[in-house]
Amino acid sequence: MKTLLSSQKLFIWLFLVLISFQSQAAEPQRKNLLIVGDSLSAAYGIDSDAAWVELLKNRLEDKTPGTWHVANASISGETTDGGLRRLPDLLDKHGPTIVVIELGGNDGLRGFPPDVIRNNLAKMIQLSQQHEAKVLLVGIEIPPNYGPRYTTAFANVYSSLAKEYNVAFLPFFLADVYDGEAMMQADGIHPTAKAQPQLLDNIWSELLALLEQ
Repeated sequence: MKTLLSSQKLFIWLFLVLISFQSQAAEPQRKNLLIVGDSLSAAYGIDSDAAWVELLKNRLEDKTPGTWHVANASISGETTDGGLRRLPDLLDKHGPTIVVIELGGNDGLRGFPPDVIRNNLAKMIQLSQQHEAKVLLVGIEIPPNYGPRYTTAFANVYSSLAKEYNVAFLPFFLADVYDGEAMMQADGIHPTAKAQPQLLDNIWSELLALLEQ
């Protein structure tokens, strides 16, 4: 009789374990998307709920509920050097499947050498790929008053990196924003709340393929 009861308990335990495993398998695997950017991704001058990163979270949740967690590590005023120094800890903490690198604008506005900017971004791409994360490199342009030689060299940083490391690439984050009506704040550098859906659409055009891989 005792042997029979023990066998029944063992059967019930195995049944519960099996049900638990099946339940876990049915749940979507949570993936992390890490954004390392500057004020363009840190909701500078606008309500954070209206920012493109928050809009991205909502779109991802609508598209694939419970699948993606977005970690926004963007800081206003951030440079490629600062992003590079922070990235190793961010990769270890979040273990991202995708890393969005949106940096370089502040470097350009401060006139940093394009080679320095390129080297920092290259190291960020390399670190992300070493952690088996896919990369979306987000390009930016600087005002023409910096001179054609510098602005061209600056823009070439992004396109050459995208080609060398075979990463997803958005050439100009502010496309259809920088010259749009009521799309830029009074400083002429930061997008308004009205511009955030367009920024998301710009990112989404390149991000979607990575999400579906």
